[in-house]
Amino acid sequence: MSLITDFTRMWLTRSTKPFTFTNEYDDFLHYENCENLGLYVHIPFCKSICNFCPYCKEIYTEEKCNKYIDYLLKEIHKVGSQYNEKKIVTSLYFGGGTPALAIDRIKEIVDTLKEYFTITEGIGLELHPDNVTIPVLNKLKEAGVTKLSIGIQSFQDKYRNILGRKTADEEKIFAALTEVSFETVSMDFIFALPQQTFDDLRKDIDTAFSNGANHVAIYPFIDFTFTSSTVKAMNKKDKRKLLDEITEYCISKGYDRSSIWTFASEKQAEYSSMTRDNFLGFGCSATTLLKDQFKINTFSVDEYCKRIDSDKLATSLTIRFTERQRMIYYLFWTAYSTKVSEKDFEVFFGRKLKKMYGMEIAVAKLLGFITEKDGIYSMTLKGAFYYHYYENFYTLSYIDKMWGIMRKQAFPEKIEL
Repeated sequence: MSLITDFTRMWLTRSTKPFTFTNEYDDFLHYENCENLGLYVHIPFCKSICNFCPYCKEIYTEEKCNKYIDYLLKEIHKVGSQYNEKKIVTSLYFGGGTPALAIDRIKEIVDTLKEYFTITEGIGLELHPDNVTIPVLNKLKEAGVTKLSIGIQSFQDKYRNILGRKTADEEKIFAALTEVSFETVSMDFIFALPQQTFDDLRKDIDTAFSNGANHVAIYPFIDFTFTSSTVKAMNKKDKRKLLDEITEYCISKGYDRSSIWTFASEKQAEYSSMTRDNFLGFGCSATTLLKDQFKINTFSVDEYCKRIDSDKLATSLTIRFTERQRMIYYLFWTAYSTKVSEKDFEVFFGRKLKKMYGMEIAVAKLLGFITEKDGIYSMTLKGAFYYHYYENFYTLSYIDKMWGIMRKQAFPEKIEL
């Protein structure tokens, strides 16, 4: 697995140099000239821990959650006050964990961010099905939230049981969504579970779109080594067949494919905290991506609070990109949207895409992975599958290794990937 990602990294960066993350960090973040800058806030608390979930989280207590948010606000003030003028940003996303467990403080967090940033494209927040109630939705509306992402995973008990999730009160969820409207209501599902069929997924997709959702995200199951899940991932052949069937079905229904595994029934319905050129992350495990660096905060809630209390940023690891490394990061996550623009690449890097990766583009066309029209490269069904296939290797070779270490060490000295 690592041989594939190592070879790809060396080929595309034209270097044997690994991605090296060290414990150095900047107390001042140079985001003033970053275009298309987004914001992310991590709330790491859950009432119970799902055994398949790889994200930074711990069991909720009101006292610990409130203490954490006090320090989260301090981090926002520290970063936001570095510049005198408000910075225009695209979007704000809350992830977790279960952000709605802090429902009474979401508006406070949003208001604090708005002291320093002007948000132009809306505010999104992840919701556990248990939190989709009329009172919670009303509070989110009052806080300025415009987009929801609900972690359904499956409407079917046989797959909820596999994932260790309890049965959701679907009638209550659908009634709440009817009563309180949002610009985007996305429902998340997991595919490639044992014995899962296209008919199973089609039923989930149809149920979502007929009961309040205007966007669905169908993510592949990934068996991270550090989770306690015993579920085995589906084999490559069956996974490809399933992804193709899902895609063809959604396209046949007229749904807009906005990324590798997201589809919308309305053109304006969007939900993605991933496809942004640059972003600032706040909270434990939150990441920040700037023009020449990527940093990640400590995964430890206690150490996060201690670091912020000492008037320092909670950065655990930082990578200083080479130009080629930054290009690969940009292309990898931009391609998640299934499209890459020559013009956008040139604006961001001041380099022509074909000059930097002309041979790779030609090979991708020859293999039937992409098509080109008016300077836009679009993935084919085949290309989308192999993107997903490689993304699985990337996740297990890089993210799995890094997060596995950071779950045990608050501030590792160095990680090479």
